[in-house]
Amino acid sequence: MAKDPWTDADPQPGDFDAELALLDASMVEHHAGNPDARLRVLVSVDGEAAARLARIAAARGQTPGEVVAELLRDAERSTG
Repeated sequence: MAKDPWTDADPQPGDFDAELALLDASMVEHHAGNPDARLRVLVSVDGEAAARLARIAAARGQTPGEVVAELLRDAERSTG
């Protein structure tokens, strides 16, 4: 089965070269990477799921964001 760089968890250098070649060069900016950069993802939870998340966080003495971050770390460990 061929790898799809758009969905692969580990895209490789060159995976998007064909798409980038289609772009007008004036629309592209190159920037050096920043090892200290952080990514913030907003997760929207409502209704009973939000209430459940709030209860779990309160029981653990954490914020809902801390619970979600822990769930993501645990999920990554279980797939590795």
